Amino acid sequence: MGSTLAGWLQALALVGALALCYRPLGDYIARILTTSKHLRAERGLYRLIGVDGDADQRWPVYLRSVLAFSAVSVLFLYGLIRLQGHLPLNLGVPQMEGHQAWNTAISFVANTNWQSYSGESAMGHLVQMAGLAVQNFVSAAVGIAIVAALIRGFTRNRTDRVGNFWVDLTRISLRLLLPVSVVFALVLLANGVVQNLHGFHEVATLTGGQQSVPGGPVASQEVIKLLGTNGGGFYNANSAHPFENPTGFTNVLQVFLILLIPFALPRAFGKMVGDNRQGYAIVAVMGLFWVASVALITFFEAQHTGSALQAAGGAMEGKEQRFGIAASGLFAASTTLTSTGAVNSFHDSYSPFGGGLTMFNMMLGEIAPGGTGSGLYGMLVLATVAVFVAGLMVGRTPEYLGKKLGGREMKFASLYILTTPTIVLIGTGVAMALPGERAGMLNSGAHGFSEVLYAFTSGANNNGSAFAGITVGTDWYDTAIGLAMVLGRFLPMVFVLALAGSLARQQPVPATPGTLPTHKPLFVGLLSGVVLIVVGLTYFPALALGPIAEGLS
Repeated sequence: MGSTLAGWLQALALVGALALCYRPLGDYIARILTTSKHLRAERGLYRLIGVDGDADQRWPVYLRSVLAFSAVSVLFLYGLIRLQGHLPLNLGVPQMEGHQAWNTAISFVANTNWQSYSGESAMGHLVQMAGLAVQNFVSAAVGIAIVAALIRGFTRNRTDRVGNFWVDLTRISLRLLLPVSVVFALVLLANGVVQNLHGFHEVATLTGGQQSVPGGPVASQEVIKLLGTNGGGFYNANSAHPFENPTGFTNVLQVFLILLIPFALPRAFGKMVGDNRQGYAIVAVMGLFWVASVALITFFEAQHTGSALQAAGGAMEGKEQRFGIAASGLFAASTTLTSTGAVNSFHDSYSPFGGGLTMFNMMLGEIAPGGTGSGLYGMLVLATVAVFVAGLMVGRTPEYLGKKLGGREMKFASLYILTTPTIVLIGTGVAMALPGERAGMLNSGAHGFSEVLYAFTSGANNNGSAFAGITVGTDWYDTAIGLAMVLGRFLPMVFVLALAGSLARQQPVPATPGTLPTHKPLFVGLLSGVVLIVVGLTYFPALALGPIAEGLS
């Protein structure tokens, strides 16, 4: 069986597995977010931190809780990284510089996992377990908590309460992320992913040399890096490393874990708003973009231009040689359409249009299906814009799920949409204007520009992957991309929670014959068009200077 056919069969099996999990997992998530019952362990945690588990919060209080928790997480992780030389299981790794430690702490708290370092040579086992892996859990839980608050804005009426952040964070972590991670960590372990506390071992290479290879608690971190759409690898090669991704089965399983929760969340949304058809409409838009991205990236990377590529069967440079182009394209599309950033191939070596598509996936806001929580709340914000556009076309006040969308709501939605492009384009422009930062590009011309544009796109969209030709482990890039990650993560949350509060205060409006049905194919097409036109075209001038110019040259 050829690698291309195998890749497409894997994609079909993946779609089937996700379809089987859509309903039960989505219903389970909805129960977690709506039940009034607390587990004994949860009640103990509430008492420990002084939280009333039955008290809801107004959206400003919910927001302050998110920001306070994240700020403390950054400080804790920064301190842990800086002090790792004095901690057990440090493996004797050198001290990380302050600017790089700050960048790393921000990165993992913001669910980005941008790594300007080699994991196996810069982090000891204790920091990996107690610092990075913990943030992989809670940062993912924060994203789901935000979308839960937004959904409550649609379901609640004449109130200023959108839920309790501490309850949401605790439940999502203990009832969803932790048990699923334990199960799949055992599956990964059984299929060859490393899990130990070994230090460095000297091994003989095929060329007769020596190489230091570290062990570590890889399987336990690998599963939550994917399930929580985090993406930071234990090893520098990430999921191209055989200790993280040893077989074709684990490769498909990793893509499944990346997509599992983001594709199930629309079902939870439909369940919580009392209309499962709304969830089907949202997941249909997500699925359309995912299928298109997988097909296009695979197509561009399989082009046979030149005798070497014809002999190899496609553009094999930078691809995962064990699994082929189709499996590499499947992974690349899935990791950039979500906020994961894990990679099993080298995006910098992709063809201009293939690499450009990975960048465009992130520029769409990573909404197909997006990160844990962030993908769905991004899609719901765009759905409000789509409904508003439809209302303007027929000359009536737009309504979505029984809530009117007036000037206040559209201001929050507009600010959400404009935030990330502003961060990306300003950051890229400043970097290109500074000669010292341009010198960090490995390549010149359009591809060098793409490296910088990809870096800021990845940071601001909390993805974490890179066109790795660029040198980013400098004071300036650590600071600039760190700021992009902070602003790109938390500013949109401000507008999402403000929108949730505004919707929750409204009295529901009954549907009339003029109400736009938001569960039919017409709305699926309208929403898809809004995603492409309102979001995608924002970046077209920048893309024209980078991958498009390179591809046409």
